[in-house]
Amino acid sequence: MRMRLGCRLTFDLPAPTPMILLLNVHYSRASDLERPDLLVTDPPVAIEAYRDSFGNWCSRVVAPAGLMTISTDGVIRDDGRPDPADQSAEQIPVELLPAEALAYLLPSRYCETDVLSDFAWAQFNHEPQGWPRVQAVCDFVHEKIRFGYEHSRPTRTAVEALNEGVGVCRDYTHLAIALCRCLNIPARYCTGYVSDIGQPMPHSAMDFAAWMEVYLGGRWWVFDPRNNDTRFGRVLIAQGRDAADVPLTHSFGRHELKGFEVWIDEVGEADEPSARLQQAL
Repeated sequence: MRMRLGCRLTFDLPAPTPMILLLNVHYSRASDLERPDLLVTDPPVAIEAYRDSFGNWCSRVVAPAGLMTISTDGVIRDDGRPDPADQSAEQIPVELLPAEALAYLLPSRYCETDVLSDFAWAQFNHEPQGWPRVQAVCDFVHEKIRFGYEHSRPTRTAVEALNEGVGVCRDYTHLAIALCRCLNIPARYCTGYVSDIGQPMPHSAMDFAAWMEVYLGGRWWVFDPRNNDTRFGRVLIAQGRDAADVPLTHSFGRHELKGFEVWIDEVGEADEPSARLQQAL
C-alpha cells in the first residue's frame, strides 16, 4: 500500500534560535520512499543534515525571530502487514548479547532501572522468559496508565508514570522499556508514525507516536504498550535510549509551539488525495 505522511509545525520565537530536528523517515525505510519527505522551512533557512550517534537522520537550523513553519510531506510504500511477531522468540543471556545491545540494558534519563528493579522482578519473575514476559510487561503498562493529552508532561519519568498512572504514549514506552531492562531484556525507544488503517471509526486526532523495540532471539521486535494491539502502517523516524535521545524538535532557546499537524493516510496508486490534517494549537 501507499501512504502519504508528513507534519507541519509552527513556532513563535522571540530571537534567532538554533534547533535540531528529527522529523524525517528513518534511513532503514529510505528505499520505501516513493517521494522523499524533504524538510521545508518557511521562511527558508539553511539546513545542515547529519547522522547522530544512533544513526538517525537529523537536521540543524537557525530559526529566525518571529513565526517559522517546519514541514515534511512524502509518500512511502508499505507491505501492509502488521508488526512481525514470534511467540517463541527467546531471551538471550546477558553474557551472550551483542555488544551493541548492552547500552539498552542501562538506566537512562527517563528510564530509572536502578529504582524499578525490585518492583520489576517481584511483578514479572513468574512470567515465562522471552516473548511472553515482554508481552506481560506491555499488558501491565497498558492497564496501569490512563491515556490523556491533558496528562502530558515532558519531564515525566518511568517511575513517575508508574506512580501517577497517567500519561501519553512516551510515558507508556518509558515505563515498559525500564521494566524490560530491569529484567535483562534490551529495550530501545522509537518514535514515528502509526496509522489508523484498520482501526474502527471515529479516528482520533493524528499525532506522532512512541513505541519500543526489544532484543529477543537475535533481532529487534516492535512492542507498543500504548496501543497493545495489531497495527498497520508503522513508520519509524528515530530510535535511541529514551525520548531524551530522539526529541522530534530541540531548541536552544525559548519558543512557543503555535501549530501542530501530523498526517499518515493511505492513498491510491493513481491519485493522491489531500491528507487528513488534524491541528492542535
